[in-house]
Amino acid sequence: MNTADRFRAAVESRDLAALDDLFTDDIGFYSPVKFAPFEGKPLVLGLFGVLLRTFEDFRYVGDFAGTAHTSGDGVSAPSAVLLFRARANGREIHGIDLLHFADDGRIKEFTVMVRPQSAVRALGEAVFAGLVADGLVPAPADQ
Repeated sequence: MNTADRFRAAVESRDLAALDDLFTDDIGFYSPVKFAPFEGKPLVLGLFGVLLRTFEDFRYVGDFAGTAHTSGDGVSAPSAVLLFRARANGREIHGIDLLHFADDGRIKEFTVMVRPQSAVRALGEAVFAGLVADGLVPAPADQ
């Protein structure tokens, strides 16, 4: 079973411990609602905890393997794309998870793209609320 298959199985079974083994310590997570990445395994694992609680009826519906350039260094790396469907706050979501792998096979960069725009907004609001509730990001100053 390759890393993409192990990742898919961990997400589908909501197994954060299995995800911990699949991420590099310096993993970068690129979100559809924030330009700068979430960086580092502790923050990304916390984010996944929120995502796993937020998504409803999450399922992978396809996959592709190949290579792609990572964001910072432009080096071609083994990569996989996992297509998914889900709901969040009552909105249907279509999306992809783009995984870039390190030399040791672990995930070093993770990019999520979702559509439609109404789902991006709903997902962003739900995830932000979860990140604040879990103490992973500060609450807005006006609260």
